[in-house]
Amino acid sequence: MTAQACLIIGAGDDTGAAIARAFAREGYVVCLSRRPRHADKLLALAASIQAEGYQARAYPCDARDEDAVTALVARIEAEVSPIEVAIFNVGANVRFEVTETTSRVFRKVWEMACFAGFLMGREVAKPMLARGRGTILFTGATASVRGAAGFSAFASAKHGLRALAQSMARELGPKNIHVAHVVIDGAIDSRFIRDTFADVDDKRDTDAILNPAHIASNFVMLHNQPRTAWTHEIDLRPWSEPF
Repeated sequence: MTAQACLIIGAGDDTGAAIARAFAREGYVVCLSRRPRHADKLLALAASIQAEGYQARAYPCDARDEDAVTALVARIEAEVSPIEVAIFNVGANVRFEVTETTSRVFRKVWEMACFAGFLMGREVAKPMLARGRGTILFTGATASVRGAAGFSAFASAKHGLRALAQSMARELGPKNIHVAHVVIDGAIDSRFIRDTFADVDDKRDTDAILNPAHIASNFVMLHNQPRTAWTHEIDLRPWSEPF
């Protein structure tokens, strides 16, 4: 074991990939995870990071599966390196009118955006507590603090994730484990947004959309904070975003 590991649950194409690259450049072995159906994209991301001269490994995993998450953390700890940083970056942003939100949709969104965060947080906390150090970071959204029309399932899950982060911070902070929640308040320059909205180029030219690399730099900053001045919650938005 020559380096410490950074586990990223939800290592997607945009924000997750940017976070992975940022921590790889900090010298961490980035352990990338997302759903098995996206294994090809996960492997491609790991290969691209390796091609830049950094360390990355791909671990397809359903973050809602308790046994799978437990096994994932144990495997990284045994085969790669101690997990120094763990980041939960699963999205699950869906929009349905409340009368059209089925119990299956509501439950699935909660499992993806909240329950999976609990599983990751619980499992990485165990070895971190044994070592007496570590960082656990959760990606939030506007919906973490404000429920909007059409987002009952998503807002409920993200509110729950924020509450989980608060409870974990109060429990684990005094034991030298930094737990922080990052509210992403605004549109991200991502493939989904580019495919959905026509004015992304204009927003990018005027700095009116969140840049994934700039989001990632804040995650690195949170991890590197001295424990005399830890931040629990930070919100990120473009200068033009109302709040």
